[in-house]
Formats: sequence, C-alpha cells, structure tokens
Amino acid sequence: MAEQQVVADLRENCATPASLLRDVAAAMADEMCAGLEKEGGSRVKMLLSYVDKLPTGREEGLFYGLDLGGTNFRVLKVQLGGNDKHVISRESRELAIPPHLMSGSSSELFGFIASELAKFVADEEQGTSLSNGKTRELGFTFSFPVRQRSVASGTLVKWTKAFSIEDAVGKDVVAELQTAMQKQGLDMHVAALINDAVGTLAGARYYDEDVVAGVIFGTGTNAAYVEKANAIPKWEGELPNSGEMVINMEWGNFYSCHLPVTEYDQSLDNESLNPGEQVKL
Repeated sequence: MAEQQVVADLRENCATPASLLRDVAAAMADEMCAGLEKEGGSRVKMLLSYVDKLPTGREEGLFYGLDLGGTNFRVLKVQLGGNDKHVISRESRELAIPPHLMSGSSSELFGFIASELAKFVADEEQGTSLSNGKTRELGFTFSFPVRQRSVASGTLVKWTKAFSIEDAVGKDVVAELQTAMQKQGLDMHVAALINDAVGTLAGARYYDEDVVAGVIFGTGTNAAYVEKANAIPKWEGELPNSGEMVINMEWGNFYSCHLPVTEYDQSLDNESLNPGEQVKL
C-alpha cells in the first residue's frame, strides 16, 4: 500500500492537464520573446547561432565532426556524395570522458579531446585521406551555453550537466580546442561551432527541407529553430541575405510557476554540481 501511495502522490504532483500545458506554453512564448528582445532579458537565452543557411542535401566532400555534450564525446568522418548518393561512407568513434576532467582545467579537457581526435585521424583509411597541403575542416558541436560572435567562435557562458571547469568560463571554446589540436600536431581547422540542437536541426534539414526545429532529450534538453532575422530585436548589424537565423533556445533553463517541482527534483538539484542553475526552487 505504501508503494501505491508513493506512485499516486507522484502522479498527482506531476499531472499535466491541458489547461496547465496551455499556461506553460504561454509562459514559454513570453520568455522566448523576452530573450529575443535583449541579451539577459530571459532565463531562456535565445542565443544567436550565426547559422543562417542550413544544408540542402547537395553537399559533397569529406567532413569531420566532434560532438561534446555529455559524459561521452564522439568524433566523426563522413563522405557526402550530393543529391544522388548523400552519405557515401561514415566512420565514428565514441569515448568516455574521465570524470576528473569534468571538473579539472580547460587545457586538460581539450588536450584529452585533441589527443583522441588525433588518434582517430591517424587511423584513417588511405583511400579517404586528404591530398597533401589541404587542411581538414572540422564541425564542433559543443552542447553548453555559449555566446557567439561568429559561426566559428563562441565564449562559454556556463557549464551544465556534470561539468564544472571554472577556468573555461568566459573563454572562446574554439580557440581552446584549436590550441590543443596544434599541440598535438593535428592539421585541422574548426569551420563551425554549434550545439547539438542546432546540429540536429541541420542534420534533419539535409534530408527534409521542411524541417524547422530540432529538439534534444538526453543528459539535458534543448531546442533550436529557424527564426526570421527581422524578428530578432537584439540582432546587431546587417541582416543575413537568407533573411533567417537559427536560434539556440537553451530552454533547459526555462522555469514557470506552472511547472511542478517534486521532492525528487529538489534532491537531484541539491546533489548536482550546479545547484539552483537548472531549476528554481
């Protein structure tokens, strides 16, 4: 009976009737507008990704990817063949990040990642190696809040999930990775910095031109979507030729008084590395 009561209480505390969902949706819309209005105007940061053009499915060539967003990171090499062939070949490797590196120093974390990336590149098949003198281009998926000033640079706003590396906050994560790769003797250039929500949107758009949003449910949750550039009051400078801008919402920080907060949420928050950051108690 006691177990049944626990389940009943949890079900009641987490109930989501339609009226509550409408209230949450309205609160989210208000936060989105406030975030687009000005920097710091909302808990939902609505960060500019500086991605104003998404894949068309016609892309060709050899591309590399690095995905850092949780307790594991992935490296990827893909050969694209354009309209008819799309993905010709794909190789990837997933590695766990040693726990001590999640709260160590920036140089240690990026040094480890660059070392593993160098090993991955060294294991390439001869048939897909680049011609001499050509620099490898890398897309860097970094799934933490960053404030970007271009498509290939961004300063870390704060860590989330299980990471807490103080000396990395406020630094350009692309520059940190580029420095680490140079120390490894790896001839590779970071061509784009995005997070996993933007990457999910781009990957889906590669196959379907009607896709307008990407959503992540993993170690954390987030979303990215295509916004009209002239609907972003905080945008500074000339509008992109496409007239669009992909927005990284960072909605994992969304809070509404309508959202239920249980004793389990409180316990999880208290034991996290960043208490109070992802939930308002």
